[in-house]
Amino acid sequence: MTSWLIDGVRSPFGRFGGGLRDVPLVDLGAQLLTGLLDRHPTAPRDADELVLGIAMLEGGLMVPARQIAVAAGLREDLPSMTVDRACCSGMTATGLALRGLSAGGSSALVLGLDVMSRTPRLLHETRWGSRRGDLVVEDLLLLRSPLSGTPIATYAGIEALERGVTREMQDRWALGSHSRYFAALEDGYFDGEVMPVQTPSGVLAADEQPRRGGTLEQLAALRCVYDSPTVTAGNAPGLNDGACALLVGDDRAVERYGARPLARIHAYHQTAAGATSAVWLPGQAITTVAEEAGLSVADLDVIEINEAFAATALTSVRAAAGGDAGLEAELQHRTNAHGGAVAIGHPTGASGARILLTAARRLQQSGGRWAAAAVCGGFGQTDAVLLEAVS
Repeated sequence: MTSWLIDGVRSPFGRFGGGLRDVPLVDLGAQLLTGLLDRHPTAPRDADELVLGIAMLEGGLMVPARQIAVAAGLREDLPSMTVDRACCSGMTATGLALRGLSAGGSSALVLGLDVMSRTPRLLHETRWGSRRGDLVVEDLLLLRSPLSGTPIATYAGIEALERGVTREMQDRWALGSHSRYFAALEDGYFDGEVMPVQTPSGVLAADEQPRRGGTLEQLAALRCVYDSPTVTAGNAPGLNDGACALLVGDDRAVERYGARPLARIHAYHQTAAGATSAVWLPGQAITTVAEEAGLSVADLDVIEINEAFAATALTSVRAAAGGDAGLEAELQHRTNAHGGAVAIGHPTGASGARILLTAARRLQQSGGRWAAAAVCGGFGQTDAVLLEAVS
């Protein structure tokens, strides 16, 4: 069976408290699905399932995939599933859709989504009341590891330094992420990727987080966050809002839709390691998914690694290069060539789907044959996908 990434679209990624703050999660997801399906009028009728990846569930929202399917006007008997694998969620949703295809399905809708601006605080000990004393309010957006209680930024910086990835290297990568993004924007690259979204205050048509005109001196002057030795607000993404919708299918679906796919999905891979491994684990996952296809990382024309931090891209590339400095420099050149999450933003549930879409579109543009995308999440877990160009 051949699996294809047939099409995809993403919303603009909003700043925390920005243009998407007042857009309910269900509404944002429905808008993205509707926009994608407008391109493929028969897909709402014959898709086998909808799989939603999400990480910061808004306000205890129940079965959001089902709610989004109804809001988007999809058929009543469409099965749906919601999965939480933290930042991996959007790519994990794609992997689950691929399993559905391997079990006999023909096409599936995939959605990665988070509106982090609407993430509630949790007020504990209120179900049965508290006669006296303080109540504990937990802010999920502090993003601590529940396995250790340590902020993710803290151990990401420590792991990066242990592998020789310095604060200055991370600041340089962050600056480059923004400059590469704006170069792609000016070339019109995002015109086919970003769909404007209706909000209560108007239409949001562009990513809100990317910043022009930054300097290394400005980045170097920023304080590290959460006692991290390297991670700052300048070399990490923000808390963002956004969504990405994908259509995957087999040969039958491609024929039905009359579409030229973006890429062949050659392989999907999941891995896990120690609880603080996320900063380098995408590099290992990319190496594994390439080797399982009989390739080396040097054969990859396009690489997308989610910039959970600038440290993640740099340390993962170093891991993939295996100590070869020349290969490491070349892989850096091939990685996130249109900017990454440090510039674009990182709505946790959406990013895995977003980098998969970006990798496929970059592969089309470059004329290369192989692309890999990887995202870390879930406190020591990683998803990776190997794509092959459409011949």
